[in-house]
Amino acid sequence: MKILITGASGFVGSFLVEHALKQGFEVWAALRVGSSRRYLQDQRIRFIELDLGSDEKLRRQLEAFKEKHEAFDHVIHAAGATKAKDEAAFRHTNTEGTIRLARLLSDLKLLRGRFVFVSSLSIMGNVCDMPLLDNKGKPLPGFERYRPISETDTPQPNTAYGRSKLDAEKGLADVEDLDYIILRPTGVYGPRERDYFLMADSIRKHIDFAVGFTPQAITFIYVLDLVEACFLALTRGECGRAYLLSDGATYDSRAFSDLLQREMGVRNVLHITAPVWFLQIVCQLNTWLSKLTGKMSALNMDKFHILRQRNWKCDIEPARKELGYTPQWTLARGVEAAVDWYKKEGWL
Repeated sequence: MKILITGASGFVGSFLVEHALKQGFEVWAALRVGSSRRYLQDQRIRFIELDLGSDEKLRRQLEAFKEKHEAFDHVIHAAGATKAKDEAAFRHTNTEGTIRLARLLSDLKLLRGRFVFVSSLSIMGNVCDMPLLDNKGKPLPGFERYRPISETDTPQPNTAYGRSKLDAEKGLADVEDLDYIILRPTGVYGPRERDYFLMADSIRKHIDFAVGFTPQAITFIYVLDLVEACFLALTRGECGRAYLLSDGATYDSRAFSDLLQREMGVRNVLHITAPVWFLQIVCQLNTWLSKLTGKMSALNMDKFHILRQRNWKCDIEPARKELGYTPQWTLARGVEAAVDWYKKEGWL
């Protein structure tokens, strides 16, 4: 069985490649020119250069592949931009690149089986941020006040990243003869991941930063659980369906940082909660500076909308029932594994 994995040099993609090799697939790792192969050292990996940003180049690359090889049995499309200078850049990579790849694979008859698209829970936006009320008309306590986001809710993406992913999902529906499934994971963490590492680095410096004083319901998924879901989706689930993914639990805004603090053995952490308006000013300023300098900041307006959102609870029952998805990694176990890796690699 031959599988194409895009974004293979990235955080999720590199784990997808490792899992595919363990499952006995003939693995083709799609890379861009100059992509790192740090986590792609296994000699069994076959590499293919794909330029998802150019219709002409991508067609030429796929046609050259077809001259020497048979079609792929499956494709897992994990390539994408999580940071970009503006909305057009997000669309170029996440929307147009995804649709272009799927369309050309279909046109050239290079895909026998399923196309799994790794999208994001962020495409839903803050559809369920309004609190549930008790019989006295007051919000329920803690994150019980929020109902889970469901795949039946109408997406209302509030970030450029989320909009680009949603438009990619819509575009897949227009690709002729494409058997595809969409996965919408919540925040993915684990070894090799750098965004959550920044939180660990902050804890190491005895600072924990949070935003907003309204209770927040947060969800996570460990990278290996997402990988397992991707491979389940190759042969299970309904074509065209979108499945929400998390570890099945909901956490408050301190859960992740508290676990980091415990695993790292850090004491006397200063917990700072900034008002939303202050974060907005900082993010707007950073976004403006990024446009001037061309350097992207971790605190931008997309990040502002993500941090401001109060409810990330999501319903994973359809994934459990239709994909057979059973998350194996609790947050405590996952954070322990991530911190252990950070230490071994010298990140901490």
